[in-house]
Parts: sequence; structure tokens; C-alpha cells
Amino acid sequence: MRELRIRMLVGVFVVAGVLSWAGARLWNSVGTLPSVPLAAPIVLALIAVVLLSTALSIRARLKAQRERRPEAKGVDPLMAARAVVFGQASALVAALVSGMYGGTGVFLLESLDIPARRDQAIYAGFSLLAGIGVIAAALFLERVCKLPEDDEHNGAGTAPTV
Repeated sequence: MRELRIRMLVGVFVVAGVLSWAGARLWNSVGTLPSVPLAAPIVLALIAVVLLSTALSIRARLKAQRERRPEAKGVDPLMAARAVVFGQASALVAALVSGMYGGTGVFLLESLDIPARRDQAIYAGFSLLAGIGVIAAALFLERVCKLPEDDEHNGAGTAPTV
């Protein structure tokens, strides 16, 4: 499995942000603007919590195995691989969604004097922060599940993920 590239996540974020900002300007010229749902930052934060708790659980199990504790519960490689795939998919979606809400939020900064738009800008800002939290938790999960380097079998300097 390939590691998640931060450069790609930033690219997805920037492209989605620019397109969202342009779409918000266009949509506003028609007279309405789609709202940022209140549930957006909550759902993103819940995904970040699930990813972080999964990473901490796997890390604790691996540490117990390394210390050869008798009660140590092993980590199933397939479960770890699924967790990494879930984290990578979540990070990509979070980069896209954060870019969309970030672009909308930047557009809404022009009209903070209107209470409804100010609330929408706040929701967009919290969604952006929660999306960054999802990306950070996904990258941490990927790092936890990374296998140690094995120069004999994989070539110099490569470290595959589980």
C-alpha cells in the first residue's frame, strides 16, 4: 500500500477551495447561497475521534506485543490494513470537504455583518478545523500501522505500510 501524500491532500484542498469560492460567488449572484450544515463539523469531528481512537488502540496493542506482555492481544494484519484504508479514504474526503467549506467560508468573510452569513462562516470555519483534524488523525493512524524498515526484503530505504 502506498503512503498518503500530503502534497496530494493539499492539492485536493486548494482545488476544492478555489472551485467552492468561485461557485459561491456565482451562486450568490443568482441571489441565494447554499448553507453550511450545522452537522458538518460534528460529523467530521466524530470521524476524527474514531480514527484517533483506532490509532491509539492499535498503537497500545503493538506496544504490548513488543514488550511481550502475557495478556497482549495481537493486531490482525488485515484489520490494520482496513484501518489504514479507512484513514486514507477519510483523509481524501476530508481534504475535499474542508476545501469546499474553506472556499465558502472565505466568500462569507465578505459579509460578516449579516447574522445568518456570520453563522454560516462560523460553521464553515469549524468544518475546516474538523477536516484538518480528520487528516491529522488519518496520518497518525497510517504512521502507527507502518511496518519497520526491512532492508533485506524490500530494498534500501523503503518501508511498506500494513
